[in-house]
Amino acid sequence: MPIQPGDPIPEANFTVMTQSGPEVRTADQIFGGHKVVVIGVVGAFTPICDQNHLPGFVDHVDQFKSHGIDTVAVTSVNDVFVMDAWAKHAGAGGKMIFLADGNGDFARALGLTLDLTARGLGVRSQRYAMLVDDGIVRKLNIETAAGKVDASSAETLLAQL
Repeated sequence: MPIQPGDPIPEANFTVMTQSGPEVRTADQIFGGHKVVVIGVVGAFTPICDQNHLPGFVDHVDQFKSHGIDTVAVTSVNDVFVMDAWAKHAGAGGKMIFLADGNGDFARALGLTLDLTARGLGVRSQRYAMLVDDGIVRKLNIETAAGKVDASSAETLLAQL
């Protein structure tokens, strides 16, 4: 069963790119004591994620922060180097944190995986947007239609704040 509002974020490690190179961050470091908007995407540079999902969050970072959000983050089953290149490509460096979930451990722990092995993409994360407050999921919007960014859009989550 997927994670639900009211549930704690599971233990997980992410890799993030820093000025000194890749570093590991725990879920507690990212979510503990903070209000975080996190979006899960199928893959960095994939058309829907790159052109339709991520841009809304990059464009609305300041609006999220005006609602008391400390961090806007994106996670994907990609390595840290791909996520860093995607952050630069999207003009999101310094605005958002890009959390590499290279092995899909976080997506699995959330119960939000998507098996795309038949299409050569392996097991990925489902598309979602959630609000986490001090490690507890408060809002969770899972996209149910392939190729759509409606339930998980920045605008939808902003309207719920």
